[in-house]
Amino acid sequence: MIIKNAEFVISAVGPKQYPDDHLPEIALAGRSNVGKSSLINKLINRKNLARTSSKPGKTQTLNYYRINNDAFYFVDLPGYGFAQVSRSTKEQWGKFIDDYLAKRENLVGVIHLVDMRHPPSKDDVTMYQWLKHLQKDILIVATKCDKISKGQWQKHIKIIREGLNTDQGQEIIAFSAETGQGTEQVMTWIENHVVAFTQNE
Repeated sequence: MIIKNAEFVISAVGPKQYPDDHLPEIALAGRSNVGKSSLINKLINRKNLARTSSKPGKTQTLNYYRINNDAFYFVDLPGYGFAQVSRSTKEQWGKFIDDYLAKRENLVGVIHLVDMRHPPSKDDVTMYQWLKHLQKDILIVATKCDKISKGQWQKHIKIIREGLNTDQGQEIIAFSAETGQGTEQVMTWIENHVVAFTQNE
């Protein structure tokens, strides 16, 4: 799949605001500053459609991006972890994120981003286990691999795999928004899930 166009559609905080055109949706989950916006921008070959920020917790809604007019949506979830937000805000985020992941029928897969440079955090583990509990199709993307020598990638991927206690066969892709490493593999995973959803309609 080649992404020819992409547009920001809406920032949603509940089902009444979700698009109702029943296109397949690919959600992106990860801790604050793990690189979700950078991943989106790299996949769509645009620098600033998805807003990146050095301030953790900037994304506070479900941000919908429509891809190739009516092929599918990227849904960027609020980052978890060390975001400098109030406890009540975190609880509010948690509820609408959980509701979205558990109940959104046209959510066809979740890209779970983790920072390759560090062992998975407690929040990373919680998110992965929750996604497994919901029986979602998951792709783990290990971001910022350009910050680590290529010879060390497999060592760090093993740390991620053991830290998350992944299922056997769980795919983990080394990714860099700087170099484009892993872009083609991520796009292949997305395309397979979008096509499968469309064929089942």
